Amino acid sequence: MTARHAFGQAANLMSRRWRARLDERLKDTGLSQARWLALFELSSSDGGLTQRDLADRLGIEAPNDRRAKRVTLTAAAEPVLDHITSIAATLRDELLADISDADLVTCLSVLGRVNQRLAQR
Repeated sequence: MTARHAFGQAANLMSRRWRARLDERLKDTGLSQARWLALFELSSSDGGLTQRDLADRLGIEAPNDRRAKRVTLTAAAEPVLDHITSIAATLRDELLADISDADLVTCLSVLGRVNQRLAQR
């Protein structure tokens, strides 16, 4: 198998395994990676997001979507978000521990270009 053939399979497998491992670690919080990502996107927005904007940031496609309600975090979400962000950061640090920054930059460059092409319609 060539590197070009193996790339898609490797990226997909890594994504599924990463998500599964994070879901496993978040289990005690009652949240999943998908919910954490939604909370993270809301926390990094200024003043909340419309449901449509949140769906766009999460990569949820809905061509005829007309959701316009604004979604914001409550104060109760802050400690939950801090806790699950810490869990995710620990996992990331463990998984990337022996990978150089140069290798990560190269990988991010390749993934970024592929994602840009995938985003084109």
